[in-house]
Amino acid sequence: MTALLVALHIVAAVIWVGGMFFAYVVLRPSVGGIEPAAERPRLWRRVFARFFPWVSAAVLVLIVTGYALVFGHFGGMAGVGLHIHVMQGLGWIMFLLYGHLYFASWARFRRAVDAGDLQAAGPALAGIRRIVALNLALGLVVVAIGASGRYWP
Repeated sequence: MTALLVALHIVAAVIWVGGMFFAYVVLRPSVGGIEPAAERPRLWRRVFARFFPWVSAAVLVLIVTGYALVFGHFGGMAGVGLHIHVMQGLGWIMFLLYGHLYFASWARFRRAVDAGDLQAAGPALAGIRRIVALNLALGLVVVAIGASGRYWP
């Protein structure tokens, strides 16, 4: 059971962090060349509509598998190393940022694009971009901690 939980945990992290990396580092610069510029928000609307359900599922899987491992495999928080505590803290920050991104920034962006208000879509997209950048940085740190933490002194 531990192997399955670890596998699900890692796959969920790859989906979330890898998806942010692709969106921010690869797709974002590529979209800048799309003309007319009015098509860019529509493309992001379609991309996010497909990406966010995957992220929401990944976040849920990360929380469930993470705590299942902590309490089922390690016997509780006292049984885990510092790296698990750091990952948990950063993970909750990432979760809260994603919640704000999804329920505030994404909702504003989606409403603006659907209404054809591309002037309002710009600031909402900029908010999404900032949160994704921050969450990507945190996610890469968490991945590094997850991979190396068991080797910490």
